[in-house]
Amino acid sequence: MKVIVSHDVDHITFWEHRKDLIIPKFFIRNAIECLHGHIRFGEAIKRSEVLISNRWHRLPELMSFDVREKVPATYFFGVNNGCNLSYSIRDASTWVQYAIDNGFDVGVHGIGFRTYEEIQREFSTFMHVSGKAHFGIRMHYLRLADDTIKHLSKSGYLFDSTVRATGASVSPYKAGDMWEFPLHIMDGDIIEHGKRYGNKTFKEAQLLTRKAIDELYEKQITYLTVLFHDRYFDDAFSVWRDWYIWIIEYLKSSGFEFTGYPQAIEELNNSISMQSR
Repeated sequence: MKVIVSHDVDHITFWEHRKDLIIPKFFIRNAIECLHGHIRFGEAIKRSEVLISNRWHRLPELMSFDVREKVPATYFFGVNNGCNLSYSIRDASTWVQYAIDNGFDVGVHGIGFRTYEEIQREFSTFMHVSGKAHFGIRMHYLRLADDTIKHLSKSGYLFDSTVRATGASVSPYKAGDMWEFPLHIMDGDIIEHGKRYGNKTFKEAQLLTRKAIDELYEKQITYLTVLFHDRYFDDAFSVWRDWYIWIIEYLKSSGFEFTGYPQAIEELNNSISMQSR
């Protein structure tokens, strides 16, 4: 089993959300976590410092960690607004190029998911922004309609990693002309665990994650996908940050090899080619 790590970039600045409900929800969530004892008062205060800094991402810090740990991660960026993803094309372009310059694979964090036209529009925009012709996608909030996957394949995406791994659909499979990589482990699923706020301790998150990895390993999946949102690689979200650092160390110490989506696709295509001979 090989491991593929990716990061969804949902925010760049704090005040880009001045016209939506993200800001009040953010403070309500922090208050709930503090009142329930899931975070300390000092951590809640530290989270509030974003009011002044107006930086709601941790891309340089996370990329430095991934480089140091030799994790060939993919970073997914939005090139359209909707569903509380509000940053500009200018900001997206800046950080897409930053990721490329640091040796990372980049892809689309998709907003449009219902029609071919809106999906194709985002594909073309990202091609212009990134200068790349081949890349993948993950839908924001993992949203899908009946024909989303068909439209993604038709638009020219190399792969998608939106579909949650359920039942027999746990290993990559061909969906039209692209590969679908089911999503296995996501930070929010572990730490929020069915709620809309963090409610698990670091040790509880470890136990849940080990259990998930063990179950997937028993199913003999070929590629394990892990999603971590860059914003949480921060002292202000200590459980989230520590969980990501830990899972990378845990998977390494367990003997699993890290790879990226493009490398995995090459391996899968080669395997199909060999089988057809």
